[in-house]
Amino acid sequence: MKPRITLAEATLPEGGILSLQEHDGRLSLLIHGQQICGPATRAVEEELARLACAPFRPARQPKLWFAGLGLGHSLAAAAAELKQKRATFIVAEPLAALREWHLKHIPQSPLHTESRTVFEASCDAAALARHAASLHAVLIHLDAAPAGPGHRPWTDDPRWLAAAYEALQPGGLLAIAASRPAAGLRRRLLRAGFEVAEYQTPVSPHAKKPRLAPVWLARKRRGSQDTH
Repeated sequence: MKPRITLAEATLPEGGILSLQEHDGRLSLLIHGQQICGPATRAVEEELARLACAPFRPARQPKLWFAGLGLGHSLAAAAAELKQKRATFIVAEPLAALREWHLKHIPQSPLHTESRTVFEASCDAAALARHAASLHAVLIHLDAAPAGPGHRPWTDDPRWLAAAYEALQPGGLLAIAASRPAAGLRRRLLRAGFEVAEYQTPVSPHAKKPRLAPVWLARKRRGSQDTH
């Protein structure tokens, strides 16, 4: 049996230890030994990005905001979908060390090649509010993203959902994925003013009977102007 190798560790802002581990050539992020990002989330994170980007392939300057960097799966998939030179990928990542891990330990990280990426230090509602009506999409995987107050997902907070709504352009998408159903999420999205569609995507696409994970696409209602 091949060993698990801990490549790096850091203390999270909300407490707890985040570890970057390698096992048989595959990388994972773990908190207290529990995987939050890695082989179990990669396919869903990539499909989340593809679904979120699909409406904006014609946009001249698509602008996306990611709740957390994780292992870069969603960022890499979005960069592959949106080729526009003037696209902007904003990564809200409170743990500065994670960016350093990508450059040191993850040769395939999009940070080595994707010059359209910019970083912010917070995932909170105030950080989103600074992007008033400018974002095409906000992407978050509830397991892989940094936790909100009380170690709860950001989408549990009505203020965060309201900030996401205001940060999006009319017709923009709040794209959410998770490893399991999220009780009450659809109802909270509807209360925040979104139009909501839910999808199921395979966790392991090549498995004979793949387990399915939920993806929600919450669209801000169009006003008198379209995205550009």
